[in-house]
Amino acid sequence: MVSNKWGGKSYYTLNSFLREKFNEKVFKISLDGGFSCPNRDGTVAKGGCTYCSSSGSGDFAGNRVQSISDQFDDIKDMMNKKWSNGKLIAYFQAYTNTYAPVDELRKKYKEAISKDGVVGLAIGTRPDCLPEDVLDLLEEMSKEVYVWVELGLQCVSDKTAERINRAYPLTTFEKGLKGLRDRGIDTVVHSIFGLPGESREDMLDTIKYLSNQDIQGIKIHLLHLMKNTKMAEEYEKEPFDFLTKEEYIDLVCEAVGYIREDIVIHRLTGDAPRQLLIGPMWSLKKWEILNAIDNTLRDRGIYQGMNFKEIKGFKYTKNGGEN
Repeated sequence: MVSNKWGGKSYYTLNSFLREKFNEKVFKISLDGGFSCPNRDGTVAKGGCTYCSSSGSGDFAGNRVQSISDQFDDIKDMMNKKWSNGKLIAYFQAYTNTYAPVDELRKKYKEAISKDGVVGLAIGTRPDCLPEDVLDLLEEMSKEVYVWVELGLQCVSDKTAERINRAYPLTTFEKGLKGLRDRGIDTVVHSIFGLPGESREDMLDTIKYLSNQDIQGIKIHLLHLMKNTKMAEEYEKEPFDFLTKEEYIDLVCEAVGYIREDIVIHRLTGDAPRQLLIGPMWSLKKWEILNAIDNTLRDRGIYQGMNFKEIKGFKYTKNGGEN
């Protein structure tokens, strides 16, 4: 079912949500705050998540050698060549953007939200990097602009999490989510389809689990195997199968039917720099994939939330007990 309330889509898009909230087009400015990650520096683990690039999943963010203001201005200037009007969200994307002393975080967040046209602050981080003082800061920022925080869960299975070196269990995610929601901070969660060792059931279990959590947004990514990552080294020694384009589209369409109707779908596939991508190479045709997803949803009569009743109350128990 295509819905007029979702801009003619079968699901609740980020564009629809932002237009509702701000009554005009809103764009994200992706920034590199110059932070590190506790999964890289040895605090919780070393080497980072095995799929993560050297840019800390910020391959399309700004240049960290520049100030926040200079990054912001450069990216905004590039975007203005395509779009001249609209409000802006400062998006701290690369690495772990709550992993620093509060005074440093406040300074960089403030620098970003002080730019003309900024109405929101989006922060990508890990659920194990949300101590009380950082949560207090996020609540403070939310009184100035709209704030959402993105948590990189990727999968619900602790077994898969261990394989990809996520370096925290599902219970840590739940604690971090609760801390954010107790302060009224909207939370967006990342998931990845196609991680090595994951079955179709595993991937859909992640969606079923998240649809039953107090989250406000979700991003579904396809695994992009990139050069110079630990996973690429593993792949060279023991190759694993990538999802086919048809498998991915089918999975995403089924997932959309399970996602609770009020959850904003921020992304249904992702990007990877062509020069770094090992596979799947079909993923480079992003808009072709998104169009195929839209067409398949329409042809199958699938719309967001239509099957949520079937999985309402779903609890993931394969990690050794109910979570």
